[in-house]
Amino acid sequence: MNLLILCFVGVVLFGLVAMAINIYNGLISLRNQLERAWSNIDVVLKQRFDEIPQLIQVIEQYVGYESDLLKNLAQARSHYGSARNVSEKIEASREMSFALQGVIAIGEAYPDLKSNQNFVQLQSRVSALENMISDRRETYNEAVANFNTRIDQFPDVFAARILNYQRQDMFQATELERQAPSLKMNLPNLKKGA
Repeated sequence: MNLLILCFVGVVLFGLVAMAINIYNGLISLRNQLERAWSNIDVVLKQRFDEIPQLIQVIEQYVGYESDLLKNLAQARSHYGSARNVSEKIEASREMSFALQGVIAIGEAYPDLKSNQNFVQLQSRVSALENMISDRRETYNEAVANFNTRIDQFPDVFAARILNYQRQDMFQATELERQAPSLKMNLPNLKKGA
């Protein structure tokens, strides 16, 4: 009888340990997927970050230093460069995306700039990077949704608390991003021929 109870307790303990290991490994796997998805976005954000000085330099030749567009773009780049964590980088990325909407519109206001080969190439490169960021945001948001769901589920919630896992923020469109780009909104102080 004692041997039967001891075997039963051993099987239960083994099952609990196996379940704990499975939960732990699952949470680690999801965390790693989340980190990989963010790293994929961060690589493209860094590429975009590196393109901004060249873009500003080309635009300055046509619109001058006093342009609000250039100030906003430089400020957005600075915010991204000083971001310390994922949430700050997400916010800085949104700010930079909004500032870059004006770059697309500025070519319409300055035909000479629109015909500048460097500007066209940089504009095309930045647009391609924006599309890549958009695609990777989907993957990141899926990883965040899986992670957040798992750390809230029973019994995983206990392991998540022990590991100090917190819910992660998704990339979401801001009110500014939901608005259609407006030349007037992005280029308030520009004058043709400046």
